[in-house]
Amino acid sequence: MPKSRIRKKADFTPPPAAKAANIKLTNRSWVAPVMLALFLIGLAWIVLFYVTEGDLPIKSFGNWNIVAGFGFIAAGFGVSTQWK
Repeated sequence: MPKSRIRKKADFTPPPAAKAANIKLTNRSWVAPVMLALFLIGLAWIVLFYVTEGDLPIKSFGNWNIVAGFGFIAAGFGVSTQWK
């Protein structure tokens, strides 16, 4: 039986190394403290409203103090979208 022809494969040459692209990172070290501060202010606002039976933080707001507290918490979630 005749011997089959053996094809010689080319030696592997790795592709040229790609240059690393410069990524401009902005300094977002302020995001976490502001986010946590807004969460805590909102929570404290709501707890203070319930503990003082509506007299604090702003008596004239009445039950809208709950909305104000949740507004701070929502702002904290808004700031959290900037976190990388």
